[in-house]
Amino acid sequence: MRDNFINALIKLAENDKDIVLLTGDLGFGVFEKFESSFPGQYFNVGVAEQNMIGLATGLALEGKKVVTYSIGNFGILRCLEQIRNDACYHDANITIIANGGGFSYGSLGMSHHTTEDLAILRSLPNISVVAPCTEDEAGEAITSMIMNGGTGYLRLDKSSPKDCSSKDPFVIGKSRRYKEGKDITLIATGSILGEANTASVELKKLGIEARVVGMHSIKPIDVDAIIDAVSNTGGIVTIEEHNKDGGLGSAISEVCMDLGMIPGKFLRIGLENKYSSIVGSQQYLRSRYDMDSKAIVKKVLNLLET
Repeated sequence: MRDNFINALIKLAENDKDIVLLTGDLGFGVFEKFESSFPGQYFNVGVAEQNMIGLATGLALEGKKVVTYSIGNFGILRCLEQIRNDACYHDANITIIANGGGFSYGSLGMSHHTTEDLAILRSLPNISVVAPCTEDEAGEAITSMIMNGGTGYLRLDKSSPKDCSSKDPFVIGKSRRYKEGKDITLIATGSILGEANTASVELKKLGIEARVVGMHSIKPIDVDAIIDAVSNTGGIVTIEEHNKDGGLGSAISEVCMDLGMIPGKFLRIGLENKYSSIVGSQQYLRSRYDMDSKAIVKKVLNLLET
């Protein structure tokens, strides 16, 4: 995802001198081409994420289209006050990039597990929240967010599914459908979409038709897709590499309750309300925390039996 993001940003910067990339002393081996091609549009601000958002806001208020880059929680939680008071309050044109969503940096421990970001950032006014599900969406997302303007948060995974494709266009505020089905709808955000896709294949072998939806846009969210899932399938299962509280599942629950629509079945799959203290690869942690394809199949079967 990171490579697709920077390749798309380079294409944009070729025709727009107002695009500026700030990094918190990260991205080495990735940003060299951008730096050499646009030396006046690239700044390494050092390990100073709070200052990075302040600098980004100042540049944005002077007409620049600013992208900030860090990994996981460092560029978000460490400078949440600046994101709230500087970027969002002033509706500044800043796209905040966090590389390493969910358990991407699983072997580095809880401090590097990005599992509360969607909940925290979607609660702020004047910000869009996007978690691409595939490599291609990473490039499409940064392009759309810069063109749309305003403050945005772009969460990138280190991994991405290889077997997921959709004919639906990428639009902020809209989802993409990857598989058809009427028995249940699996709605996933981020690269864990691949687990949902695999689970749908296994469920089909058991006679269960599972629709698969990639909800890359958490805020704004695709209300029409949620209404369609409630109205035309047997229920909704949300899947996210994130704490269950406040994330994708909560956002979809809010839409349903606000509209007075009750899904036939409803289940949130994600990290329980606790810290992920286990260390391991992204795939290992998905398995340990019951959100891989095997766990999804088991939970869907149990849900449909109740």
